[in-house]
Amino acid sequence: MVFFPSVAADDRFNDLIGQQRDLLAKPNIVEENHNGIYRRCLNPVITPDHVPVDWRYDLSPQSNPLGLERLGINATFNAGAIYIDGGYRVVVRVEGHDRKSFFAVAESATGVDGFEFWDYPVVLPQTDEPDTNVYDMRLTLHEDGYIYGLFCTERKDMSQPHDLSAAVAQCGIVRTHDMKTWERLPDLVTRSGQQRNVVLHPEFIDGKYGLYTRPQDGFISVGAGGGIGWGLSTDMTRAVIEHEVIVDNKAYHTIKELKNGQGPAPIKTPEGWLHLAHGVRNTAAGLRYVLYMFMTDLNEPWRVTHAPGGHFIAPQGAERVGDVSNVVFSNGWIVNESSEVFIYYASSDTRLHVAVSTIERLVDYCLNTPEDPLTSAACVAQRVQLIERNRTRSGAK
Repeated sequence: MVFFPSVAADDRFNDLIGQQRDLLAKPNIVEENHNGIYRRCLNPVITPDHVPVDWRYDLSPQSNPLGLERLGINATFNAGAIYIDGGYRVVVRVEGHDRKSFFAVAESATGVDGFEFWDYPVVLPQTDEPDTNVYDMRLTLHEDGYIYGLFCTERKDMSQPHDLSAAVAQCGIVRTHDMKTWERLPDLVTRSGQQRNVVLHPEFIDGKYGLYTRPQDGFISVGAGGGIGWGLSTDMTRAVIEHEVIVDNKAYHTIKELKNGQGPAPIKTPEGWLHLAHGVRNTAAGLRYVLYMFMTDLNEPWRVTHAPGGHFIAPQGAERVGDVSNVVFSNGWIVNESSEVFIYYASSDTRLHVAVSTIERLVDYCLNTPEDPLTSAACVAQRVQLIERNRTRSGAK
């Protein structure tokens, strides 16, 4: 048996490039069965196979005559998203085989397929304290004219030098006009020990920058902290939040029992700000991440006005399998000029998907979906009321 047939290196590289070209040209399909709120697209929009071949292989037959992969890609997930000049752009978290993540921009004309990476990954400037790892960038086109990228910067916790898993997470900040040249700003300063899932509000609030935060005590566990917070900074070139308030707290025996965090920047509608967030609960099989929505007041975006009960999107089918199973996570969505909404979510820390909806449907969902009544008996009463209303309308007994 011949496991590796003799193939010229040039031919192998051409085959790899051809396979990727076919992948990029593959149209996506929206699911037929749906809940009326959104429709999933059946194929992931970005996988490790979408990453350019010349980012992974040395394409020189002289230095790589056997055609071996040199710098492998493990996952492509948790992407920030923005709509510019009719193009759908995502800043993808790309993770190599070495576990390090970096950012890369991919662009599509449709928003659901044909995502192609730009020629090079993002070259991220460093602060005086270099990042060990970076991930999960949220993009905000702010009314000050800049596109801001807020992301998690991870560094070794030097207060615990012998614990190799001890780390500190903080909010790194960059800004740009073209998404090619990025200006690194100092990390966000807060009174919390660690920060994840920090998101910039797109408008000034009384002349200040509003930020959604997630204060926590430890790198993984939120400890006594947690919940989606809110704070103001007078400046983003040296962003400081002196006081945080909790906008949306954790709650016992709900989808956000263990922790929760803001997803992308909220979307403005006449009825209020639409928010997408993730909630986490513990199970016998480990942590389960789902997405949920809520709405805040137009003039007071820290005040929740509507909170639909339960999850909005949960992992299903093949989405449940991956590096960290039973997880969906989103830090990017896009609204186009037709008020269509493209919700980019990752599954199991492995690949990126998209679900499509509209502003009208998401507003309806937030305004008219009952809140979680927090007990089984109240949930049954809530469902009985729905059944009785339906039977009254239909004339059934």
